[in-house]
Amino acid sequence: MVREYHVAVCGSDHAAGSAEAPFATIQRAADVAMPGDTVIVHEGVYREWVDPRMGGISDQERITYRAAEGEKPVIKGSEQITGWENVKGTVWKAVVPNSMFGNFNPYNTYLYGDWMIGPAYPTLHLGDVYLNGRSFYEAVSLEEVEKAERRETGYNVPWQDFKEPIADVDGTVYRWYAQVDEEMTTIWANFQGADPNQELVEINVRKCVFYPTQSGKDYITVSGFELAQAACPFAPPTGDQPGLIGPHWSKGWIIEDNHIHDAKCSAVTLGKDEKTGDNLFTRTRRKPGYTYQFEAVGRALLQGWHKDNIGSHVVRNNVIHDCGQNGIVGHLGCVFSDIYGNEIYQIATKHEFYGYEIAGIKFHAPIDTQIHHNYIHDCTLGIWLDWETQGTRVSSNLLCGNIRDLMVEVSHGPYLVDHNILGSPYSFENASQGGAYLHNLVLGNMKHWTVLDRSTPYHFPHMTQIMASSFIYGGDDRFYQNIFVGGAPTLGEVKGVSCGTAAFDGHPGEYEEYIRLINEAFPGDEDLYVKVKQPVYIDRNVYLQGAQGYAGEHNSYRGSGMLKARITQEVTKDGRAVYLELDVDAEILEQEAVIMQTKDLGCTRAVEGLFENPDGTPILFDVDYLGQKREQEHVIAGPLNCLKPGHNRVRIW
Repeated sequence: MVREYHVAVCGSDHAAGSAEAPFATIQRAADVAMPGDTVIVHEGVYREWVDPRMGGISDQERITYRAAEGEKPVIKGSEQITGWENVKGTVWKAVVPNSMFGNFNPYNTYLYGDWMIGPAYPTLHLGDVYLNGRSFYEAVSLEEVEKAERRETGYNVPWQDFKEPIADVDGTVYRWYAQVDEEMTTIWANFQGADPNQELVEINVRKCVFYPTQSGKDYITVSGFELAQAACPFAPPTGDQPGLIGPHWSKGWIIEDNHIHDAKCSAVTLGKDEKTGDNLFTRTRRKPGYTYQFEAVGRALLQGWHKDNIGSHVVRNNVIHDCGQNGIVGHLGCVFSDIYGNEIYQIATKHEFYGYEIAGIKFHAPIDTQIHHNYIHDCTLGIWLDWETQGTRVSSNLLCGNIRDLMVEVSHGPYLVDHNILGSPYSFENASQGGAYLHNLVLGNMKHWTVLDRSTPYHFPHMTQIMASSFIYGGDDRFYQNIFVGGAPTLGEVKGVSCGTAAFDGHPGEYEEYIRLINEAFPGDEDLYVKVKQPVYIDRNVYLQGAQGYAGEHNSYRGSGMLKARITQEVTKDGRAVYLELDVDAEILEQEAVIMQTKDLGCTRAVEGLFENPDGTPILFDVDYLGQKREQEHVIAGPLNCLKPGHNRVRIW
């Protein structure tokens, strides 16, 4: 029998859970909900960690948690703290019992993990203090809390340049410091003139907000909530990856229409758990982190990493912001997932800590994962796909205002990047091979390089089973019908960046030529593929304002035509709208372009895989960024097929 449970702040966990007699906590409903049941949560603030006891058994018999129609329930990992005592100037003190935290006290739990660079361990903790929702910085001493300093603001500066936290957006630095003894936790905070007893002050208490402690809780939907303020740890690919919300090594979750913010590290996690390894490089130093990451893949396969058991999640139409490490993260558990319609911003821009594994979306092994129609802006890095990017498609996304928009690292493909608008001065980094870049608008610089010291795995098409492992030789990429606009400033002292495809000069332009060069270099084995550059397939691109094209490209536009672009935002009655304004010279639109399909892209060299849908069917690239269908007689380069000569103003979000 399918049931419907209700939760309200005025309810009781001893009630029946009906609309007339609701439960008081979501956890009470999670304790009794069975496959097919729906939990309806009414308006109010729920300070709890929802730990589902059961999952659904199929997509048709899932357990659904949703906000009541027209209401806005909030689930927080924090607690409100009152009774602050003023100790000096703008510094106040609160003393709370350790019993508030249970067996997890974020104020004596250090922030650490593989590939976390700074500050050095042990320095920071997983706790935080919030004044009316504003996140503070942790101080290393009480004396540092007492500094009533102001700084220049500086979002979107490379993390390498930061030795200390930057200021908040108004230039004020808010700091806290804590000491924990056997019974009490004492927190000092500089509220910079605010009275914490008259304002809303909250502190991190729980590691997660909606996350099962046990794996294998499948087919759960979480819809329509605000979820905030969790003390979740750093989430590298070699670590356990709990986040503010996530499925914890399960299958078939839907996370939709939520407002998710202020995770200490990662908001939505679709990743591995500790059974495949948990920060063993940092803990032991016995082997490189790279080796432990490879081992995690093998352990995952032994533990049922297969399409039948793991992944196939949907993360859609969420607003995700102000998290220390990632908006969405996942190693292994993100396979076969669909990520779309999300707005992700201000991820890792606080710069309280820094390292690798940081991005709006950071996935390892996103096999057959589809990332499309997202708006990712004002982050350190927009999308970072790392290891085993195979069958992955990044399509029709808007990325702008980021330090870097897109990075694909140590992957063999096939992967697709099509119809995206890359609007930041540093558009993408390619440390992979086997990619196909079609119909993108690239307004920034690019960088390509080989990786010959980390052999990484690739898989049988559309499967998790490993086929083999190989180095990244660079090349085996396709670039068709993109628009590259030069002139963007370079990022600091980063070398080897440029706009366009000229970095591939010296690579053969045909597969047959590549094989001829291999034969000429014979005899040999592995060394042949280091000596001979892999082929590239580049045609019908547009290069403007200093962008440089591949020397072997025979059909392209490289004239004096201009394209001036800017991305603007406006407030409308429906919320915010983002527009792309373009001034386009007519001859640019006359560059030859055709409707492409899977068969035009060939197969990748290492995997011998096709650029196709996850179900193995071919793709016809006849729909543009806006969803408008192309006709063969009118196809233009870039993501928008509606452009005309002169001024264009197109709503893109």
